[in-house]
Amino acid sequence: MLILEDLKYTEEHIWARHDGGKKITIGITDYAQKKFGDVVYIELPEEGEAVISDDPFGSIESSESVSDLYAPLSGEVIEINEERIDSPEIVNDDPYEEGWLIRIKVPSLKEYNELMSADEYREYVQQEEMEEEEEEEEELEEEEAEAD
Repeated sequence: MLILEDLKYTEEHIWARHDGGKKITIGITDYAQKKFGDVVYIELPEEGEAVISDDPFGSIESSESVSDLYAPLSGEVIEINEERIDSPEIVNDDPYEEGWLIRIKVPSLKEYNELMSADEYREYVQQEEMEEEEEEEEELEEEEAEAD
């Protein structure tokens, strides 16, 4: 799993990159794209629309499911990655560079600075994976008990 050190992260597996000034680029993490499976469709907001921190700003459809994309920050959409709408599979191949989703202009960097660092995100993902493994083990034990 690839976690880039110069990005910030959310618990919803969204990354944010400060591009100078008050511009932030947003995308999904490598961990998220692996969980989704093959991405087949992405819905994104229009340029000029407002996004609100922790609210959905779009959705992503994969071979596995359809999921909302949650904004890591509040701001105004200043650019969308049109190529991701036409070729959403790039998100699977390159979630951090070619696979970015939107760019926003934020009123300040306060929310950005409060997002998780790469180390914090790595720790969060490890904890999430451990909890998922425990849940799977419990489900197997329940199925075995029911079979007896």
